[in-house]
Amino acid sequence: MTGRPGSGRAALVTGASAGIGTELARVFAANGFDLVLTARRAERLQQLAQELENEHSIRARVIVADLADPQAPARLFAATREDGRHIDVLVNNAGYGVPGYFLTQSWPTHRDFIQVMMTAVAHLTHLYLPAMVESGYGRILNLASLAGLTPGAPGSTLYGAAKSFVIQLSQTLHMENRERGVHVCALCPGFTLSEFHDVTGARAKVSRLPGYLWMNADEVARQGYAAVMAGKPVHISGGVNRTIAALFKTLPHRTAHMLIRRQSRRFRVARPDTATET
Repeated sequence: MTGRPGSGRAALVTGASAGIGTELARVFAANGFDLVLTARRAERLQQLAQELENEHSIRARVIVADLADPQAPARLFAATREDGRHIDVLVNNAGYGVPGYFLTQSWPTHRDFIQVMMTAVAHLTHLYLPAMVESGYGRILNLASLAGLTPGAPGSTLYGAAKSFVIQLSQTLHMENRERGVHVCALCPGFTLSEFHDVTGARAKVSRLPGYLWMNADEVARQGYAAVMAGKPVHISGGVNRTIAALFKTLPHRTAHMLIRRQSRRFRVARPDTATET
């Protein structure tokens, strides 16, 4: 066990109960990291923790938390400190999408989304980063998206904006802390086979997209692990996604926006006729 990179170290993974979060937990466990797994679904977390302890001879603790609660990051930090366990790796993976146009969703819905996708990411980083700097070792992997590197699209209004924030935050933190032994990386997947599109109600539409656009969550996780360990500030998973990102860098703004507007109709939930109450 001592030959594994994570032996004697611990990783905290948010949103670990499904999708890329589960696969990231598996990758870190396979590399010898003890785990703190957090999400809202206790049963799933417990099953995953038991599986990874048995398979990789690591320790896995479960802490149920809803990051839509502004107090959740501080409570999570306090719970890990009570254990006396230093967190060497922070994986800010928790996230979801809100379907529909901006005014078709209530403000509390948008408020909770911003809390989970942006505020909690920054808050948890602010809490765990100082000890990483002090110890001279730390890894922070933030789940972003290809959507954060392309123009904004109609529907899921705040999603791309939140992912752009995560990318910029990760790049800046990486530059600020790389000389202190802390690597920060924004992982930018495209379409990934997971529960994400079931939650947003877009499964029927996205299922019509060609197979070459899709990646498996386990491959995305492996690439993310390798990228943050190698000190890459941003990693776009998959050659197709890297090509798409490069294309949008070269296109004139008007052309890029027109292309996004047309293509978004293929995978966004249709706009509802009436707005929800606020």
